[in-house]
Amino acid sequence: MNNNTKSGFVAIVGRPNVGKSTLLNTLLKEKIAITSPKPQTTRHRISGILTKDNYQIVFVDTPGMHKGKDLLNKRIDKVAVSTLKDVDSIIFVVDRKKGLAEEHVINYFKGLNIPVYLVINKIDLMKNKSEIDEFIISYLGSYEFAGVYPISAANDENIEFLLNDVVKSLSDGPFYYPVEMKTDQTNEKIMSEFIREKILYYTEEEVPHATAVVIESMDYNEEYKTVDVRALIIVERTSQKIILIGKNGEKIKQIGTEARLDINKKFGFKAHLELWIKVKKDWRNRPNELLRYGFDNE
Repeated sequence: MNNNTKSGFVAIVGRPNVGKSTLLNTLLKEKIAITSPKPQTTRHRISGILTKDNYQIVFVDTPGMHKGKDLLNKRIDKVAVSTLKDVDSIIFVVDRKKGLAEEHVINYFKGLNIPVYLVINKIDLMKNKSEIDEFIISYLGSYEFAGVYPISAANDENIEFLLNDVVKSLSDGPFYYPVEMKTDQTNEKIMSEFIREKILYYTEEEVPHATAVVIESMDYNEEYKTVDVRALIIVERTSQKIILIGKNGEKIKQIGTEARLDINKKFGFKAHLELWIKVKKDWRNRPNELLRYGFDNE
């Protein structure tokens, strides 16, 4: 490792569902954060670590910034806002022209005195260059951005230009994490998120947002390269439990099968996954339950 190293913390922020987690995964060339078409997929602050010969960037993926109604979403928004005080620069991801929701996020940048990079995501879905230009123009004058980058996180398009400028802004300093480390998440947290991702994909309406996943036990067998995982899925109502189970247990089986494949790929072990569902009425508005399921103030 070069003694003349650079390092820094970079927050990835924006409204819900603009592609922040997809951008993190693309930057790291590895699935660190779960993704789905539904808003508020990310509930926790997730660090993804990119290490090269002479620099290390700790990207901090944050929950979508919005004005939540229940205690859970208010706590999630607080996590996103508090992250801005602890980083060296910010990547602000948008996928539409500036509106009130974007102004809400931009207001948090004022007074921070750190570089903010404006990223126009999902350009692969835009009709032509003039539409991209209209997006950019709508943000000019609202903040003095360090740079503007039209990208497609899903297609890895133009991301190298963003990364190059972020690297240039890094300060001299030591690496914060071992070079082989890609995330600060525990294995239990990664597994629980893989399960929750499948719930987000295969359930609708209030069910995915009323769900939490906790890994109750995880037993490795190094000799046979297997891991036995017991996970508890929390819902708020019996009707949600019935939907999750599905006809003849087909829904929960589908969720378990696909989550297990992700676990196998990530950890190189053959996973045996046991899923249980428990009803905890109105858990999203109960402080003790939020703490129990990992939703502290981080």
